[in-house]
Formats: sequence, structure tokens, C-alpha cells
Amino acid sequence: QVRLVESGGGLVQAGGSLRLSCVASGDTLSSYTMAWFRQAPGMERDIVTAISYHGTTTFYKTNVRGRFTVSRDNANNMVYLQMNNLQFDDAAVYYCAASPLLTRLARSDSEYDYWGQGTQVTVSS
Repeated sequence: QVRLVESGGGLVQAGGSLRLSCVASGDTLSSYTMAWFRQAPGMERDIVTAISYHGTTTFYKTNVRGRFTVSRDNANNMVYLQMNNLQFDDAAVYYCAASPLLTRLARSDSEYDYWGQGTQVTVSS
């Protein structure tokens, strides 16, 4: 079982940047596909990006492509989400998640077994 803890959220002006971090403990991160999801008030939780266990394959939600970059450091059990040019509709609670599915990039939250507690991202004018 893996425990995930996110950090790095906060208040940022539109157009600004944030870097989210997710540290894993309890198991080897390289055994999991990792993803970032987000949930805005009144909305369903939605995938933002996913990265394969070896880090060579990624998926991005259409409206973050080119602005967000996911990366992982398996040696240190870390996953990162660099978010640039943040927009108002990026504001949400962001969750780090781990899936034992390694043959493809899981995109549904039901395919992810382990979740962090979330970190709030707020975008102001």
C-alpha cells in the first residue's frame, strides 16, 4: 500500500505558475502509474495528467496541454506537476493518485487505488 502526500498549492494570479509535489511512502513508486486529478466546487473529479511508471509516456487533458508538465523521480518517490500560465478555470483541489495498472495510462479515477489528501490551487485576478 502506498501513501501519497501533496504539497505546493496556494494562491496565484492568473498567468502565474505553481509547482505541485507528491511524495509517496510505503511502496516503490516505480510500481505505479501516477496521475494528477482535480476537482472544482460542484464539479466531478477529473483527470489532469497521467505518467507511466517509467516516465516515458504521458497524457494531458486538452485544456492544460502546453501549460502543464508532469514528471516523476522514482528514485526519490516523487511526482511533480509544473503548472504555468494558470487560468481561472484551473482553480480546484488537486489530487495525486497511484494506479497499479502498468500496461496503459489509466484515465478514470476508478482505476486509481491510492489518493492523496489534495492541495488547493486558487487563481486570482
